[in-house]
Amino acid sequence: MNKLNLVKRIEILHMLCEGSSLRSISRVANVSFNTVLKMVVTAGEACADYHDKNVKGLKSRRVEADEIWSFSYAKDKTVKQKNIKVPNAGSVWTWTALDSDSKLIISYRVGGRDSDDAILLMDDLRGRLENRVQLTTDGHKAYLEAVEGAFGDNVDYAQLVKLYGPSADYVKGRYSPAECIGARKTPVSGNPDKTHISTSIAERMNYSIRVGLRRFTRLSSGFSKKLENHYHALALYFMFYNYVRIHKTLKVTPAMASGLTDKLWEMSDLANMIDEYHAKA
Repeated sequence: MNKLNLVKRIEILHMLCEGSSLRSISRVANVSFNTVLKMVVTAGEACADYHDKNVKGLKSRRVEADEIWSFSYAKDKTVKQKNIKVPNAGSVWTWTALDSDSKLIISYRVGGRDSDDAILLMDDLRGRLENRVQLTTDGHKAYLEAVEGAFGDNVDYAQLVKLYGPSADYVKGRYSPAECIGARKTPVSGNPDKTHISTSIAERMNYSIRVGLRRFTRLSSGFSKKLENHYHALALYFMFYNYVRIHKTLKVTPAMASGLTDKLWEMSDLANMIDEYHAKA
């Protein structure tokens, strides 16, 4: 198979990170669907490896963690009704932990929504930090054991539980997002500053994921058909978000704001990094 030239690969990578579907990319870039899919896999493998080896030694002050839902192959209800036997079909949760100041995605985890995944996320997060931080999560009980096991007493940890009610224009039987009617801040360990107990930035990151990755678009056919490709697409997107896309508030990329790099990456740098990884593999 002939390798695409650099310009074409950059074009495809950029569209993958800006919310285009695989089939629309294949039409616009005039390449086969399988070519685009293969690029998701090769890029995802390289990006996951780069993140694992380079996003560490961070001196963050405040960290927020949250989860976002999606699904692979079919929703849980359909999997049960049709007795689908496809591996990993059903709900998929993406866990993220990010620096509130630099907006850097420090750690992420793709899997279920149980304590095992929470433990893996927090263990990974702890290994990438060099100092004590203030950590805020939502009220998901799985975080309690995970944070204690990873950090012990070396963290200022609090949970923020948002209270929701039906929106003013709610119509039974139709999708309508709930309205936040309040929030409860609960210190759990250490001495968290109540003025900084927040998950707003993590929730804003969830929004960025949902609009930046076609696989997370609700009520569409762009959802992931395989869990592995779901993970690869997220690894590519987080690399793009951390190193390439300038944050509008910071005026630099999160990687620059956190001190991981002193230069703004171009898409060509991302493409070259992917090539270098597979050349060594």
